[in-house]
Amino acid sequence: MRRQVLFFILIVSLGSVLGQVSYSIPEEMAKGSVVGNIARDLGLDVKRLKAGKARIFTGDSAEYIELSKERGVLLVKERIDREALCRQTTPCALHLQIILENPMELFPVKILIQDQNDNPPQVLYPVQTGGSLVAEMVPRSADVGYLVTKVVAVDVDSGQNAWLSYKLQKATDRALFEVGLQNGEIRTIRQVTDKDAVKQRLTVIVEDNGQPSRSATVIVNVAVADSFPEVLSEFTDFTHDKEYNDNLTFFLVLALAVVSFLFITCLVVIISVKIYRWRQSRILYHSNLPVIPYYPPRYSDTLGTGTLQHVYNYEVCRTTDSRKSDCKFGRADSQNVLIMDPSSTGTMQRIQNEKSILDEPDSPLEVSLME
Repeated sequence: MRRQVLFFILIVSLGSVLGQVSYSIPEEMAKGSVVGNIARDLGLDVKRLKAGKARIFTGDSAEYIELSKERGVLLVKERIDREALCRQTTPCALHLQIILENPMELFPVKILIQDQNDNPPQVLYPVQTGGSLVAEMVPRSADVGYLVTKVVAVDVDSGQNAWLSYKLQKATDRALFEVGLQNGEIRTIRQVTDKDAVKQRLTVIVEDNGQPSRSATVIVNVAVADSFPEVLSEFTDFTHDKEYNDNLTFFLVLALAVVSFLFITCLVVIISVKIYRWRQSRILYHSNLPVIPYYPPRYSDTLGTGTLQHVYNYEVCRTTDSRKSDCKFGRADSQNVLIMDPSSTGTMQRIQNEKSILDEPDSPLEVSLME
């Protein structure tokens, strides 16, 4: 309210109002962008802006513009959306005044906001619903040029950015329907026959005339039938078929991913095992560790003198009558071994003569102790 009173007093007391300065800027300019050099365009010095305490008065409109007195330029203070500021009003402009004191001066400034193609077309009809299915009915007796339906779309941009065109992108039978380029009307281009499928699906693309062009896509379902029950029986599974196909595609992709993962994992494991075995074999082949000999439990090998080189185990059965007794030589792993006297300082040496034992019945088994 205080600003409005000040502005009214300025208008009444102002002796002279200079010519208006106009600028034209595109919408959606970044913050801090330069609108224009107001000091140069008004023929003022930067010192005059500072000394006159120059400021901007915009009335009731939001302050999208700010003044830099140090540089003498107008800057974008807030990003300007033409559609939010002016809606469908054309032309869209900001009106503001630059006020100086000592002496009091008023400089009107007009800033035109140019439209940019920043909005795609919006389809109003047919309504695109997620769950329910809407279909246009065409009787089989329809002649050439029969109006099926009309695609209605709008663009909130202005000028040529809001000019729309309609194109048939995809159809179940492209030889049956066409779309008006400017009005979006869908009509038949030949006689409908009994051979035509009941379910017809049309994909219409709506483009604007901006640079670069923006577009929107709308799907139109058409039923070629003479009665509603026929349409109902054909279209009840329309949505379910789509969901089934989507689920089938998902599971196929998932199965392919799982099989690929398992195959790669098995391949990596096999290669890793092969490499590990090869490395182990190479390590053992090139190893410089000493070889430790292995002796059986009944085998003895010592380096000192006075000990047996090997241990021989025998099991001997004898009677007092050695001439008539049987002699049985020991079997392997017997518990009976040759006993050496621990008090003896010498070495016991066994003299074995197998032929004398077998051939001479009177010869006893002789064991001599060598000193």
